[in-house]
Amino acid sequence: MLEITYLFNSGFLVKLGRTALIFDDYMDTAGSVEKALQGCDEVYIFVSHAHFDHFDSHILAYASQTTKYFFSQDLHHTKRAKSFPQEKIIYLQKYDAWENEDIQVQSFDSTDEGTSFLVSKNGWRIFHAGDFNWWHWKGDTEENIKLARNGFMKQMKKLDGLEADVAFFPVDGRLEEFADAGAREFCRRTQVKSLVTMHSTGFPQWQPGEDFFAADKKIPFWVPLTPGESRKIEKGGEFKE
Repeated sequence: MLEITYLFNSGFLVKLGRTALIFDDYMDTAGSVEKALQGCDEVYIFVSHAHFDHFDSHILAYASQTTKYFFSQDLHHTKRAKSFPQEKIIYLQKYDAWENEDIQVQSFDSTDEGTSFLVSKNGWRIFHAGDFNWWHWKGDTEENIKLARNGFMKQMKKLDGLEADVAFFPVDGRLEEFADAGAREFCRRTQVKSLVTMHSTGFPQWQPGEDFFAADKKIPFWVPLTPGESRKIEKGGEFKE
């Protein structure tokens, strides 16, 4: 059983028994992480890139309990990262990998800053996209719209057929009718078993259109809205409160 708690924006806490995986925690108004860590033996914190809404120095407060911090390489020279215990940090380049007997972590490129992550732990595979998305902004220049599409499709070639039990992927309402274009392509071209939307602060409750999933690949999804709300999921199952 895997338990997911929404923190804010692209921030999530994933619990696997007494292990905590924390992704892009820049704001945790419900105090979910602090509560959860009291019952954890292993704590892994992931930061996909240096943007303020993905990386905040408050995660330094968890250093004594943290097993490893996994930071994208663009954090390496930031003043904030230098304040962390360097012996606990693994900096990952794009298309990098790190593993030991407890956890395996792969990084992929992004269409913004930093990386995305694929984490394998206790038989689960968890993908967190960071800011990887098809960023089609209405009103942008034709050149930029083309660059956004080409950049996204280029990275999707690296992700074709990716297998994951859970994928966290942006569905950003600021993109209006293109909000779920990236998530749609991602779900159709990978073998993910469930989808959690993110980076959708202020977006009304999203529902996938009838043609969002391929006909033979409909998967459970969850659209978290309130910091602190949680769902549990068994492999290949539906989300449960």
